[in-house]
Amino acid sequence: MPFVELHARSAFSFLRGSSHPEALVARAQELGMDSIAVTDRDGLYGTARVHHKAEELGIKGIVGAEITLEDESVLPLLVSSRDGYQNLCRMLTRAKLRAPKGQSRVTWAELEEHSADLIALTGEAEGPLVRAIESSDRHAPLEVLKRLQHIFGGEGRLAIEVQRHRLRKDQRRIKALQELAGLSGLPLVATNGVLYAHMEGRLLHDAFTALRHHTTLDDAGLRLAANSQRYLKSEKEMRELFADMPEAVDAAAHIAEKALSGFTLQDLGYKFPEYPVEDGHSQESFLKERAYEGARERLGSLSQKTPNGVTIRQQIEDELSLISELGFSGYFLVVWGIVRFCRENNITVQGRGSAANSVVCFSLGITNANPTEHKLLFSRFLSRRQKSWPDIDLDLPSGDRRESVIQEMYRQFAPHGAAMTANVITYRGRSAMREMGKVIGLSEDVISRYSDYFANGDFHHTMGVREQIRNAGLPESHPRLPALLRLYHAAYGLPRHLGQHSGGMVLCTNGLDTIVPLEPASMPGRVVVQWDKDDCEDLGLVKVDLLGLGMMAVLEDTMNMCRERGVERAMELHRVPQGDPATYAMIQKADTVGVFQIESRAQMATLPRLKPKNFYDLVIEVAIIRPGPIVGKMVHPYLQRRAGREKVDCIHEKLEPVLLRTLGVPLFQEQVLEMSMKIAGFDGAQAEELRRALSFHRSEERMAKVMKKLYAGMEEREVEQSVQERVAASIRSFALYGFPESHAISFALLAYASAWFRVHRLPEMTAALLNNQPMGFYSSSTLVRDAKLHGLRVLPACVTHSEVVCTVIDDSAIRLGLNQLRGVSRGAAEKIVTERQRKPWESIEDFLLRCHLSRDERRVLAKSGALNTLTPHRRSALWEVEREREHDLFSYSAKLREEAAGYANTHTSDSPLLLMNPVERLEADYSATGLTVGPHPMAMLRQKVPEVMLAKELPHGTHGQRVIIGGMVICRQRPGTAKGHVFVSLEDETGIANAFVPSPLFEARRLVITQEPYLRIIGRLQIVDDVTSVYALQVEPLVFPTTAGPKSHDFH
Repeated sequence: MPFVELHARSAFSFLRGSSHPEALVARAQELGMDSIAVTDRDGLYGTARVHHKAEELGIKGIVGAEITLEDESVLPLLVSSRDGYQNLCRMLTRAKLRAPKGQSRVTWAELEEHSADLIALTGEAEGPLVRAIESSDRHAPLEVLKRLQHIFGGEGRLAIEVQRHRLRKDQRRIKALQELAGLSGLPLVATNGVLYAHMEGRLLHDAFTALRHHTTLDDAGLRLAANSQRYLKSEKEMRELFADMPEAVDAAAHIAEKALSGFTLQDLGYKFPEYPVEDGHSQESFLKERAYEGARERLGSLSQKTPNGVTIRQQIEDELSLISELGFSGYFLVVWGIVRFCRENNITVQGRGSAANSVVCFSLGITNANPTEHKLLFSRFLSRRQKSWPDIDLDLPSGDRRESVIQEMYRQFAPHGAAMTANVITYRGRSAMREMGKVIGLSEDVISRYSDYFANGDFHHTMGVREQIRNAGLPESHPRLPALLRLYHAAYGLPRHLGQHSGGMVLCTNGLDTIVPLEPASMPGRVVVQWDKDDCEDLGLVKVDLLGLGMMAVLEDTMNMCRERGVERAMELHRVPQGDPATYAMIQKADTVGVFQIESRAQMATLPRLKPKNFYDLVIEVAIIRPGPIVGKMVHPYLQRRAGREKVDCIHEKLEPVLLRTLGVPLFQEQVLEMSMKIAGFDGAQAEELRRALSFHRSEERMAKVMKKLYAGMEEREVEQSVQERVAASIRSFALYGFPESHAISFALLAYASAWFRVHRLPEMTAALLNNQPMGFYSSSTLVRDAKLHGLRVLPACVTHSEVVCTVIDDSAIRLGLNQLRGVSRGAAEKIVTERQRKPWESIEDFLLRCHLSRDERRVLAKSGALNTLTPHRRSALWEVEREREHDLFSYSAKLREEAAGYANTHTSDSPLLLMNPVERLEADYSATGLTVGPHPMAMLRQKVPEVMLAKELPHGTHGQRVIIGGMVICRQRPGTAKGHVFVSLEDETGIANAFVPSPLFEARRLVITQEPYLRIIGRLQIVDDVTSVYALQVEPLVFPTTAGPKSHDFH
């Protein structure tokens, strides 16, 4: 019978295997095997990938895993039925959830409890049987074998595993195993204990072994493999190796047949939960009642016509009919239940994704985009040809509010009905070089310098690996460089460890722990499945994305502050007035600091050219500054066509219905899918395959496969070669990041809402932005400077007047909260406010007596000026908080009260200490709060640099004019689409000046540009379509009395 490898570990065994699971499957197929078992350590991490790769290649993937037992021995298990699979999942889940992250121990009792329909191999050197053989107890091997026989019984569910790796100790071990097989009547089965697909994989496996043992290859010694024999071997090689035991090679095929006869991953038995409806209702009838109830509230008359020419009532009926036909009613109700929980707990929520095309979703309150206004098509959301589940993401305020929703899901579906999807963290440039550098013994400073290039935006598109290594201080002549490069390239892209997805949550009716093993996340209170979101989607597991957006928290806080200030200021997200002229005027001027999605340098450079006049223009603005359109060179043609300087070209007449709304330029993922259907005849399944391939998580191999079908379809329809290439180029550009129109619509809603609040509720919006930092592109310092330029007074943090958070004083002023003070804990801030509300402060001594703060916290309060109402000035406050005081148990309080009374009667002018000068105050501000409410640093320097133009004067200059700009660096960017060029934003007291630094200049002045907090740039002024920037010719440090300033937003 043909040989089948039953015991192989992939890189998903994390430092115990060095090949992708797909590589093992592909190699098995090349060697003529009809199946392979990938048994990773303590998990089923790679099984989904094994299954799909095997399916693609026409072979079978056997499901199994190695489990670590309580005595630290390791036992390989294979699944022979769905019950067996569920037993393995439960066993792994139980072991994982009670152990620290990254560990797992199964007790022998649990193994027995969950052993049904599992096939056990006795394992290799780490297996319980071999360990017993090599122990000093001669009775141990038989005892272990009897224990395993008791657990797994007869029925061919236990086999004695034998391996030969051409080592001296092999024969003695095999002889002992043969004797035990004879005594027990159990079959011998040959495996190679595979750790890598090809022989050369041993080098990386040795590196992983050194990493696992926290040592170098030089010092690893006998921990490393003795040879390279643990690769995937052919049947011919295995039969030669076990010529004296042919029955052991044959046994592998028998066991494989048994394992495959009862289960594959297509047979998971997964079911999405049904919603608990009221008596007398089905899922469908309850959904219909809720939909109509919401439609009347949010849409008014249901007899009004939609842009499609049907009434709202008919549209709802059509949608509900299709939802019911596809069996998705429960899904919609579960999502509605999450939204209802959010509303009941005053948590702002907004649905995103293609659900924005659905009137039912809008009626249920899941989305805020009214499809009847935006001419959206429900068919982009759901259609009869659709195989996958609907796409509904929920955007929530980031932080504790989102976490409360996630924890509610865990509670609702307890004990094991909900878990986050995993995120497989892989070895990339920085991590691969750092880890491989460690194992070959590179010094930490060389490794750190290499990593610093990544911090400066350097990737393979700007600098090759060899050049980066040379710049990090490792010459090309270094004897270890070839080994380093070989290991680096071998490790690149392999799984490194398991993280958790930002918000994807899988829900299941009857125990998710029977579908996939669960394990603890690094974050307390979180549980994750062992598959990533793509694996879950491939196997039909449904996830609901609960995504945290900082802007959702900002808008929620803004609306709460508006409500607190009275009915006339109150505003809800779905009631924000549309088409507001003042809002669009601000957007067209690119006056968008703090506005969601359109505040970046690239967005600001596009806004004056695109000049959004309506909501759909804003949708395009959100979508156009993405890697997909930029790489595909679509941005410039779109803007040229919009300005009337270029003719609209839809590539082919068949594509006019798809591309005309975006002037012939494909900007959205939905357009790309429609293009494939119109011009290549793709059906729904093929379009879905293309959508999945467009995801940046997918492999180039999958994309190439789809593109081959696309070319074949166009060739069959006799599409001209030039058109084929243009279509293919458009689609390939989206492989990096295809942004869906439905997402752009949801983001545009938040962009418009945040812009409207910035125009009409500036105090509330600014306070909310400051309370939710860090987020967005700009620091609190820039947000404060921008607010002041718009006429808002920003008062400093103060223990007498500030609340814990920033608050609104009136329509023209806000007060910084104690939360802006770096180093003052939330608990300390709350204590200060509580004590002050109980009784106002009498003096600095009274404050210190009643608020038992740490010395560091007292220093921050004094340095920031927050104690200025209780002391003459900051330096005096610093003296007071440092002054030594007696800590006598009985007299201390009385003495402090006496001092407080005396201090209260002294005059503040009596302090002998000098006031801080302006530069010292500036340093203290930035040190204590990261911002200043006083003069901008550049205002202090202005008289010394008269040649430096103000940022606000640049738009009034002449195109091509030689100018000098200077300021505090607030942003450095080197996007992957910019061919190594760098964009630098300098802030002065009047605004922001943007400079373009060509790649050669950046390399020549790298240290100055990346390390100096203030820069002086000489260059040519560029003014094109109302967009102003400076083309840098020279870059110099701007000498300033202090290096104080906010942290810049660099290379994100």
